[in-house]
Amino acid sequence: MGNAIDALAEASDEALLILYGNGDPEAARILTARLAPVAYRVAARMLADPAEAEDVAQEAMLRLWRLAPDWQGGAARVSTWLYRVAANLATDRLRRRRTLPLDAAADPADERPGAVAGLVAQDRAAALEAALMRLPERQRQAVVLRHLEGLANPEIAEIMEVGVEAVESLVARGKRGLAEALAGKREELGFDDG
Repeated sequence: MGNAIDALAEASDEALLILYGNGDPEAARILTARLAPVAYRVAARMLADPAEAEDVAQEAMLRLWRLAPDWQGGAARVSTWLYRVAANLATDRLRRRRTLPLDAAADPADERPGAVAGLVAQDRAAALEAALMRLPERQRQAVVLRHLEGLANPEIAEIMEVGVEAVESLVARGKRGLAEALAGKREELGFDDG
């Protein structure tokens, strides 16, 4: 039994999805462990809300499971499909946030430093997160996929359904926006100009 599980752990995402579509629950467990964190990271970085990101990741995985029996291999990689679904679901939530009546909107998050906020790494992460949230949605999505998820521009283009040149432009504009947002904070974040 151990050899079969080891073989499954080495299988591609597509092979696991096809196995799950044919009724293999172990393939689903392995694929969930492999891909759910990816969907969560994308959503968390776009939404800056762990609870909403968890909901998005779960919904993206549910959609993947529903699609499994009919998966058409070769059209897109499973991970690319999941990135696109997670990013689209996060974008939908961002748009709904903007259309809520004022009294239905959540109170703003408390920005005061917590007990361990003295750590430079946490301050930098918080500053980056805040700067990311100020970017337009498409720029944020491109920057997150390129620089935080490490995807190549052609894969990002496929996920975002744009050309590679558009991805390059979105990433460049996003990086400029982040640089502008963080420009006056070098000393505060522990970077010396020397």
